Amino acid sequence: MTRPAVFIDGEAGTTGLQIQARLRGRRDIELVSIDPAKRKDPAERKRMLNAADLAILCLPDDAAREAVSLIDNPKVRVIDASTAHRVNPDWAYGFPEMIAGQAEKIRSSTRVSNPGCYPTGAVALIRPLTDAGVMSADHPVTVNAISGYSGAGKSLIDVYEGRSTAKPKDVYLAYGLELKHKHLPEMKVYGKLSGAPVFQPSYAAFAQGMLVNVPLHLRTLAKKASGKDLHALLAERYAGQRFVKVMPMGSSTAGVAPDALNGTNLMELFVFENEASGQVLLTARLDNLGKGASGACVQNMDLMLGLQQTDAALPVAAE
Repeated sequence: MTRPAVFIDGEAGTTGLQIQARLRGRRDIELVSIDPAKRKDPAERKRMLNAADLAILCLPDDAAREAVSLIDNPKVRVIDASTAHRVNPDWAYGFPEMIAGQAEKIRSSTRVSNPGCYPTGAVALIRPLTDAGVMSADHPVTVNAISGYSGAGKSLIDVYEGRSTAKPKDVYLAYGLELKHKHLPEMKVYGKLSGAPVFQPSYAAFAQGMLVNVPLHLRTLAKKASGKDLHALLAERYAGQRFVKVMPMGSSTAGVAPDALNGTNLMELFVFENEASGQVLLTARLDNLGKGASGACVQNMDLMLGLQQTDAALPVAAE
């Protein structure tokens, strides 16, 4: 039986390299690469894109749109890891656990947009609440998050890992302070919100891992609910899921480390509550390069090609 050919356009970038690491040694696909000498040859790139059974785009937005325009073979299926098509209704959103039937939608689609890392955590926490009517569409949602520096791109990775003459200046940096972050549209659309959340991302001096936090005043919700009620909603939504786990109510109150799931395609969801103040904190923990990027991409690839779902983990745990 012929193995499906998978081509990564942009294989030298952070996400592309991570996907290669997860696919290395897989015998159920054929991972094909462009000749390095022809990497900037448009004709060869177009040939590779159209010869693949599935093309994974690990490119900036404009380059991803260009790559899609080069594909004229209707049999080629595409996963786009950029933000270019994430809220395009003609593309399936690649978060299989988001709602019932989403995995099947991905499985049957020829065009899938891989979610962003921050929205994966935010949508996982918010969507069950808006679907249940506990949180109204116009709820003033706030999302606070921290990621390892790998989420800030290759140049910053080189700085922190000593491959640049520049020295790291920041142990912690809050950014996106113009409140126009590129992930806001998908948080709004897939969180079923009528307006964008206030989103405050940050990164710190650790390589990878992520926490996404959604703080709530229970009195502001559309329906009366306790922290235990919110926990039950999340537990019901993700019951039986392999890659998303709702942790026991109030677990890890001593602290939640952002890097505990590094090297995996897992996401853990936590609910913390102060009953006296009527406040709840919802927290998602994931690897920003795993379930937040390359791990999710491999999960979507397996769905689209009808392959056995793997844990999409790196061969060895990330350090």
